[in-house]
Amino acid sequence: MVEPRWYRIVRVVGLIFLTLFTVLPLYVMVTSAMKPLSDVQDEFKWLPTNITFEPFIDMWSTISLADYFVHSAVVSLGAAALSLVIAVFAAYAISRFNFRGRNAFRIVVLSTQMFPGILFLLPLYLLYATIGQATGIVLYGSQLGLIITYLTFSLPFSVWMLVGYFDSIPKDMDEAALIDGASPVGALLRVVLPAARPGIAAVGIYAFMTAWSESLFASIMTDSDSRTLAVGLREYSTQTSVYWNEVMAASLVVSIPVVVGFLLLQRYLVRGFTAGAVK
Repeated sequence: MVEPRWYRIVRVVGLIFLTLFTVLPLYVMVTSAMKPLSDVQDEFKWLPTNITFEPFIDMWSTISLADYFVHSAVVSLGAAALSLVIAVFAAYAISRFNFRGRNAFRIVVLSTQMFPGILFLLPLYLLYATIGQATGIVLYGSQLGLIITYLTFSLPFSVWMLVGYFDSIPKDMDEAALIDGASPVGALLRVVLPAARPGIAAVGIYAFMTAWSESLFASIMTDSDSRTLAVGLREYSTQTSVYWNEVMAASLVVSIPVVVGFLLLQRYLVRGFTAGAVK
């Protein structure tokens, strides 16, 4: 079937618009990161005249960017790892075993995504403060508390998506492993997980990105010893000026882990999200 000419024109114009909408902000970030601060604060020029890489060097000393980078990495990796482990076992139980309230549980898990995260800010703050006073376990202002917070964000969607992916894997594979003497956990680890790598990769990237870029809870639940990048980047703004060139340089650097992870796992992401959505 041949496409109408008007359809091709609309498609090309739409793709050009989307490309410019994506590329232009990135171009502004890159060029601003390679300008002296005086040029950035002056009238914007599309072609920079004074190119310098000093912002990429100075950004590490202006604020404690390296510490914030480590804090974000620990929190994001911890939240993603815990989300994967819990979601895998929960989704496997829902997908493979029949129990009372199974469908209701799936609906409840997914329905938690309907509520905005800000509704949980005050309850979590009070809960962490109460736990700290009662047990001495410091959750407020700690990386552990932030990991648990982000776990509550990513876990419901992770469970729901992995259930859909596990449902697409034939149960005959599990039964064959059980006949060979494997336990249900052994069948999960040896048979199901290797076949579910695309879905697991999609869930891992989703959980990591959720924690890496979140700023609302990080600004409330952290202090100077646990501050993450999303909050730490604000320190480039002072009472007298804003180091826009260093802000742009730091923004480019902190986006590298997410971009690299997405490029390495993009083929798994497409398959994982598609399989989860179909079910």
